[in-house]
Amino acid sequence: MSKKDKLDFAGVIMLVGFALLLAFNQVVIKITNGGFQPVFSAGIRSVLALFVLLGWMRLTGKPIVLSRHVLRSGIGIGLLFALEFVLLFIALDLTTVSRVGIIFYTMPVWLALAGHFYLPGGRLQGASVLGLVLATAGVIWAIGNRSEGQQASWVGDLATLAAAWCWAGIALTARTTRLAQILPEQQLLWQLAVSAPVLLLVSAGFGPALRDLQEIHIAGLLFQSTAVACFGFLAWFWLLKQYPTSGVASFSFLSPVFAVIMGWLFLGEQIGPEIYIALGLVCLGLILINKKPAGHRPAEAGEDD
Repeated sequence: MSKKDKLDFAGVIMLVGFALLLAFNQVVIKITNGGFQPVFSAGIRSVLALFVLLGWMRLTGKPIVLSRHVLRSGIGIGLLFALEFVLLFIALDLTTVSRVGIIFYTMPVWLALAGHFYLPGGRLQGASVLGLVLATAGVIWAIGNRSEGQQASWVGDLATLAAAWCWAGIALTARTTRLAQILPEQQLLWQLAVSAPVLLLVSAGFGPALRDLQEIHIAGLLFQSTAVACFGFLAWFWLLKQYPTSGVASFSFLSPVFAVIMGWLFLGEQIGPEIYIALGLVCLGLILINKKPAGHRPAEAGEDD
């Protein structure tokens, strides 16, 4: 199937659904942390997702292989994946879903900044520069203002920001190394295969593996492993192959909006005025960064969109 030149109704629905899934996942992680130590939970999630991915690849006839010619970049992307989720799971143990949602989903901002220096055609100009400034101001505002009192944590906020940088690093690695030559399923295979043992090993330094374990925590872990860590990421890769990258990326501003709503709806989180200000700045920044400049030509076949 050839890549479409614009988003259609089906693509819009799937992207909105994906943004909802990512936001809801933040709530699930926070709840699951009540039964599992965060880093151990991230490790088990990678193990379970790995088995689901292997089954899916066998079912669809995709080659199950960790190619030696991408060994260094494969290990690198796996370690970044592990670090991202160490930071994210710890952050959700310490601070609110609303704050994590706003800060973590600034990943496209940091990817755009890195792309300015390392990606062909990624130079920021005009509205994109303004978007970068606004989104960065939103993050600074969110971290520096703390009307939620004990629900907010400097360590949690900064861990979230570092996790967003790791996520951007993963995307950059996937595009600028030999990993770009392999299937999306094989990229995810590297991330899960490397992160699973690393996370489980590191988790030993973060205290007991289990907390007040209940059925809801097990259900949350299974949801993360299947709906998000495996099929969610595969759906994202599929969307990137079917639709223009800029169109897919433009929906990233929905995730922080949904995260704030879900934190309030499911967890009863207090939403102070700084959250609304930060959310507005970040969302406006993301929209400007993903806006195509005037005169932008569609990518030719075979070009990176």
